[in-house]
Amino acid sequence: MTLSADVSGPARVIDGDTLEIEGTRLRLFGIDALESEQTCSDPAGTIWPCGAWVTAQVTALLAGTDLNCVTLELDRYGRDVARCRLNGADLSETIVAAGLATAYRQYSVDYVPAEQQAQAARLGIWIGDFQAPSEFRNPVTLPQAAPGDCVIKGNVSANGRIFHVPGQMNYAETRISLSDGERWFCTESEAQAAGWRAARR
Repeated sequence: MTLSADVSGPARVIDGDTLEIEGTRLRLFGIDALESEQTCSDPAGTIWPCGAWVTAQVTALLAGTDLNCVTLELDRYGRDVARCRLNGADLSETIVAAGLATAYRQYSVDYVPAEQQAQAARLGIWIGDFQAPSEFRNPVTLPQAAPGDCVIKGNVSANGRIFHVPGQMNYAETRISLSDGERWFCTESEAQAAGWRAARR
């Protein structure tokens, strides 16, 4: 893939940090906005559709204006990563300063001051609590806690009732759903007596 030429013109907003200009998909440099389907909680604990709100706010910000964008690199999805200017101002900084996105520290610290100011003023998404966009896109699956010392997983699958012991190949990713008839066992003999067989690997 190759970088597109620098682009200018009116932008169609995909979400808070992704735009399309003249058919070119652009990811704004140095910022990370909430995904459109994300929700947040306000100070009262009420859940609200903050991701869709951010997209709407950026759309309103860019309505009737042209952007001038300089492409810097390609991201892993093949999108041009660009710095864009809106009426001479850095668009990424404008969005972060309005509380519509976070500074994407993994790639740049340019917009950390703007983020800190928006957070201190409780602007936009900073009014309450939200999950970092990167965590929302890539949730961490925590290990499933075993009840006490009973760490053997009795799994029901298309291959029948199989139990997995710690250290086996599929142990970590095997999830136990009690509602599906799956269960934990304390010993292998207990699992076998209940009708489960040992996993082959």
